[in-house]
Amino acid sequence: MPPGQPPLRDVERNIEFEFVRATENAALNSIHWMGRGEKELADGAACDAIYGVFDLVDICGEVVIGEGIKDNAPGIFLGDKLGTWIEGAPRFDIALDPVDGTSNIAKGLPNSISVMSAAYVSEGSSHGMMNIPSFYVEKIAYGPKIAHEIRAGRVPAITLDEPFEQTLTIAATALRKRISELVIVMLDRPRNQKYIDAVRKQGASLRMIADGDIAAAVAPSLYDSGVDLYVGIGGAPEGILTASALKALDGEIQLRMWPRDAAEREDLRKVTTEEEINRTYFTDDLVCGDSAIFCATGISDSALLPGVKLVGRTAITHSILMRARSKTVRYIRAVHNLEAKTIHLRSTKEDRRL
Repeated sequence: MPPGQPPLRDVERNIEFEFVRATENAALNSIHWMGRGEKELADGAACDAIYGVFDLVDICGEVVIGEGIKDNAPGIFLGDKLGTWIEGAPRFDIALDPVDGTSNIAKGLPNSISVMSAAYVSEGSSHGMMNIPSFYVEKIAYGPKIAHEIRAGRVPAITLDEPFEQTLTIAATALRKRISELVIVMLDRPRNQKYIDAVRKQGASLRMIADGDIAAAVAPSLYDSGVDLYVGIGGAPEGILTASALKALDGEIQLRMWPRDAAEREDLRKVTTEEEINRTYFTDDLVCGDSAIFCATGISDSALLPGVKLVGRTAITHSILMRARSKTVRYIRAVHNLEAKTIHLRSTKEDRRL
């Protein structure tokens, strides 16, 4: 550790609320695009606000998991720098999605959040998070009760290779529920049809979402979400962000690269091996060590968080903040007086009233 740099626990404590400020400002700056059919403008507003916060924060932040790659939307991308990068500032790997659920916000639908996570990179370390090179991954996320039962050997391990009908049986046994009482969430995509068919065949409850699978994948690890499993094929960056939250919640995510066709598989072979393409990654593979901060602010209502509520010239935001090291989970309800509230934007390089 460099001379004069505070211990890890103090570094995380000093910085964690700056991440909440960033997702709050992203939500507040993008909420005005709700239902207006302009997902790229909503995303751009959120990015501008996040950049603006970190332009004033003394960290060396490198984006190792960015967004906007799949559709060339405006975004904060892999390799981008956040923070002032002054000499001696702590270094963090950062994963983020300024708006997870851009289609939802454009259509005025539920299930959009602004989300970030960070892992402290200690002296001599290379990275704190893994970057999965494929666009999409097959993934399953489950909560601490199921993970504990698997670790204790009381139920078989869940894998991505087994038929999903078997996974439902294991989950029901671990949770001491009937299969018909299980609630499964997945993205409404044709590529997830095999999971849809399995859930319906077994008689479990199915909740389909249009977009925003981070909130859905974290939900099984929250005791009051009413969700038991998340499964399906979705974005790789969203999987890493989910892993950061599950480090604090003692849940588990498994993911495996999902090349869409032979051409994409061949492209992946240029940057990784066939063994890695076929490998199943777990939470601890995706986020190394026990240093991880996860935070999110609701934009529209989701299983994870209520959305922004506008009442006259007041905005109410709901955020969640987690630290893996202490296993602390904070729910933050903030009331913003919009007559006085300002946010710093990179585009204008100054504070602006909402």
